[in-house]
Formats: sequence, structure tokens, C-alpha cells
Amino acid sequence: MNRTAVLRGTAARTAVVVAATALVLTSCARDDGSGTPAVPTARSHARALTPTEDLRITDAEQRLIRRCMARHGFRYWEDRTLTARESRPLGYVQDDLAWARVHGYGSRIRAKEDRARLHNPNIAYRAALPATRKAAYDTAMDGGHDAEPLRTRTPGGGTVAKRSGGCTGAAEETLYGDPATWFRLDTTASNLRPLYVGRLLKDRRFTAAVDAWSRCMARAGHPYPDPQAARQATRDHPAEQTQAEEARSYAAETRIAVADATCARSVLLGPIGREREAYYLNRLPRAYVATLDAYRQLRLTALRRAEHITPARA
Repeated sequence: MNRTAVLRGTAARTAVVVAATALVLTSCARDDGSGTPAVPTARSHARALTPTEDLRITDAEQRLIRRCMARHGFRYWEDRTLTARESRPLGYVQDDLAWARVHGYGSRIRAKEDRARLHNPNIAYRAALPATRKAAYDTAMDGGHDAEPLRTRTPGGGTVAKRSGGCTGAAEETLYGDPATWFRLDTTASNLRPLYVGRLLKDRRFTAAVDAWSRCMARAGHPYPDPQAARQATRDHPAEQTQAEEARSYAAETRIAVADATCARSVLLGPIGREREAYYLNRLPRAYVATLDAYRQLRLTALRRAEHITPARA
């Protein structure tokens, strides 16, 4: 049975994220300012954005929404909770040693995000509006309840929908052009991993690299079968901790994360994972690879536009 989800537009990039996406199998492309991924794909010609570039588009979208909402008589706060470095995505393979030394696996970053969500000024602002102004706010933000939603299908056969009116839709149109085209490309590109993740997990070269990583970790005093197990071990503590307990947990997390990154680099787990992921990704049906290419091209276009809207986050 098809599953329909209605996603409210916010400042964040629209992406329909399925459960399997949590198993991001490869670390991100090196974000060294060159804008060049470590391993190019074989059939998709446009490059993927670096995390810093991706963040700049998100920030530009927020800036556009803020300006638009102001024109409608409402306030809107842009989210700059994290620095560019803190915003770096954490993949299954974590081979950024410098990042691990400072952030471990990012538990304090997640806590920082949680605090920001708890005290989101946009939510508090909307809640304080009288009913009539609240309805006007919703209409200004994304078209409100009467807006005709965009609909598209996921590669897995489900149906998703979202509102794309108001300031959110206008921001997307400024960055990407036709909102319906962008929604279709984004939905497909964001849901390709489940189509090949099973084969990647069983790939001989990839599993051999994970085994080599595990042996390296065991020699370092951290006997874990794979990176996910190592990461999960650092989360096995009470949700509520005293300051001293949190400091000890964080120190242990950082030690394991540094060993993880060191071993990943020593056995080339990141490059091997990226190469094998590209291998399976580019053996998907041609229509999906073409969609991914179009998605990346559109993201590059959005980046060029974003560069004229907001500076890169520090």
C-alpha cells in the first residue's frame, strides 16, 4: 500500500529520508575547499556538493524565507546554531581524525541541536500569535491548509506530498526553478540508497575493509565488529547524566572515535566504501542515474545562486 506523507516546508532542504538512509555507508567527500569529491561516479557526470556547499544553500533558503516573511509582516529567525565544521554530516565511515579529536562522534553537537530545537524562536513566535494571525502566518510560510500540495513517487513505490506555497515555495523557486521538478528530483535522489544498500553491505571488498578495520580496532583495545557497533557503544549510558558523568562519557566517546578514524584511514575504509558505493549506484536503472545527475546539476545551480544571497557559514 502506498504511504503518503505531508511534509511542511521549512528552511531545511526537503528530503524524504527513509530508515535505510541512517546506514550512510561512506564518509562524506573531502571538504577541502576544492569542491571535488574523493571518488567520482562512473555514469553520473555532475559532482555532489561538499557539506559546506550544501549548508550554504540551506542558509540561503532561510535568508530568502526571512526576507519574504518580513514582507508579509512576520518575523522569521534563521538557524545558525552550528558552525560549518559542526554541521559536517557523520557517515558510517568516520575517517576525519581532526574532527574526531574535537567532536568525538558528535554527541555534544546533537545536544546543542536539541537545545536549539527546544527553544526554537519561530515555534514560540507562531504559538504566541492570535488565531487569525496564526492562519495568516501559515499561509505566508507555505500556503497554509488550502495550498495544493506537490506529489511525487519514491523509488520504492510510495507516494509523498508536501506544501510548496508561500515563502517556502518562493525560496525554492528562486534557488531551483520549478518547485515540482525540484521535489521530484530531490525525492528520488534522496531515496536511492535502499535500492543498493543490501548488495553494498555484502560486497567482498567492502566487507574485507570492515574486517581489517575491526582487527585494527581490536589491537587498539576497542574490539568492535564494525563502525556502527563502535559508535553505538558510546551511546550506551543513561540519557540523564551529571556533569561529571557526561565528561567521562565524552572522553570515552572521543577515544573510541579517534581510534575509529585512525583505523579507517589506515585500511582505506573511506575510499573503498566510496568506490564500492559508486559502483552499485551507477548500476541502478539508467533512469535513476539520469535523475541523480539532474538533481546534482540543479544543486550546483542552486549553489551559484546561493552565493549571491548569503556568505558561507563560519
